[in-house]
Amino acid sequence: MTVLASALDTGGSDYRAHRAAMLDKLTALEAEHAKALAGGGEKYIARHRERGKMLARERIELLVDPDTPFLELSPLAAWGSDYAVGASLITGIGVVEGVECLITANDPTVRGGASNPWTLKKALRANEIAFANRLPVISLVESGGADLPSQKEIFIPGGALFRDLTRLSAAGIPTIAVVFGNSTAGGAYVPGMSDHAVMIRERSKVFLGGPPLVKMATGEESDDESLGGAEMHARTSGLADHYAVDEADALRQTRRIVARLNHRKAQPDPGLAEPPTYDEDELLGIVPGDLKTPFDPREVIARIVDGSDFDEFKPLYGPSLVTGWASLHGYPVGILANAQGVLFGPESQKAAQFIQLANQRDIPLVFLHNTTGYMVGKEYEQGGIIKHGAMMINAVSNSRVPHLSVLMGASYGAGHYGMCGRAYDPRFLFAWPSAKSAVMGPQQLAGVLSIVARASAVAKGQPYDEEADAGLRALVEAQIESESLPMFLSGRLYDDGVIDPRDTRTVLGLCLSAIHTAPVEGARGGFGVFRM
Repeated sequence: MTVLASALDTGGSDYRAHRAAMLDKLTALEAEHAKALAGGGEKYIARHRERGKMLARERIELLVDPDTPFLELSPLAAWGSDYAVGASLITGIGVVEGVECLITANDPTVRGGASNPWTLKKALRANEIAFANRLPVISLVESGGADLPSQKEIFIPGGALFRDLTRLSAAGIPTIAVVFGNSTAGGAYVPGMSDHAVMIRERSKVFLGGPPLVKMATGEESDDESLGGAEMHARTSGLADHYAVDEADALRQTRRIVARLNHRKAQPDPGLAEPPTYDEDELLGIVPGDLKTPFDPREVIARIVDGSDFDEFKPLYGPSLVTGWASLHGYPVGILANAQGVLFGPESQKAAQFIQLANQRDIPLVFLHNTTGYMVGKEYEQGGIIKHGAMMINAVSNSRVPHLSVLMGASYGAGHYGMCGRAYDPRFLFAWPSAKSAVMGPQQLAGVLSIVARASAVAKGQPYDEEADAGLRALVEAQIESESLPMFLSGRLYDDGVIDPRDTRTVLGLCLSAIHTAPVEGARGGFGVFRM
């Protein structure tokens, strides 16, 4: 075994300062997560309970197998917007009757579970994850449909939700809808387009148009039960495949549906894996509060991979990018981790070769981000940094093995792309509270704008207002700083969640298990032209 040696001084002042800064960020993150957990607030939670109903997270807890984890995805969706944190929808991966499933649950305590633009984005991301990893989809439905004031942002793109359900089914990926309350208008197509539909006596209401709309459209008088109740759909329309007496019974029947799916993973789960040699708690003190200060990503790798065992690839070539082979919870992985922040030509070439090797061997790739981007300057431009960076991005773009990305520190510029940022379709992407991502750092961006403005003034023969320049720089720096923080980015679903560094091994392990439900097959050629 090639066990990584650690040089981390956990008693040193730097480590203690880094740890304290990370703990402060985690406290702030916990406060934001609490907003999602609070749903619509005490008033609406109390009203929901008075109706004899479970909360959305309680439904999920009763659905999944006892003592198994639920990996919640995008919990900060809509953060920083006018909508509730979490976007009135819970999504995640849980195990039901031994089968990993993608679970979605409307939160009816938030505006009746109505969908806003961020709800739609979150639901579409969940479907994307289910399709890529062949995970059965269970929809726990209770929603009044679109949040009407924002319908212009929902109606047209919202049709993709129903398209996704049919495409999942066509691909042999099971879909199950469990209706706990309203599923009206377009929402009626969720049970209508799912493979299996479970409805609850005197609870489920599924119709394209409710009694008021029917009255207005046709003059017909009707009531909820005869128009779209569970018993009607079970006895008359045939939309309900399973008729439950209450919520607990509906979840019991859903578990039985999953047990009978005969849904099999493409690859068996590995056996028990040896934990890392070093304490995961030490991950809190590795990333500096100032991301300009470099850190050794091997210290992170040593605390997340099995047995801290890592076989490095090309260790002396392109040293600001660490590449190598390991296993994580028994699954083989290739790891690319930024060491000194900047990517040069050798690092880019090394990455391209490593990615090709992983594809030859059908090995998933893990990208650990801490990069300020590709190196700039006359020497590097003449040395071919553009074509070398393009080679790395080409390899990432055309790689077919699953990619997992974790933003630990900086993730700026095209370096974010080369390290498989969101636009490059990683199967999952998570961020630490210490991460930052933007086109470039705040000071650099503000400085560029200042230089351009100064040159423009000189060209026009006008005096330059230094006081206004200082104010503009401060304003731009503050804006870019706020827009590069992980909660801002997570609110826009540019990642799948901001996680505690200590949970990194567990989160990646859950993702790798989900990934291996589908076949893992690399590209055998099929890369674009590499400019040499």
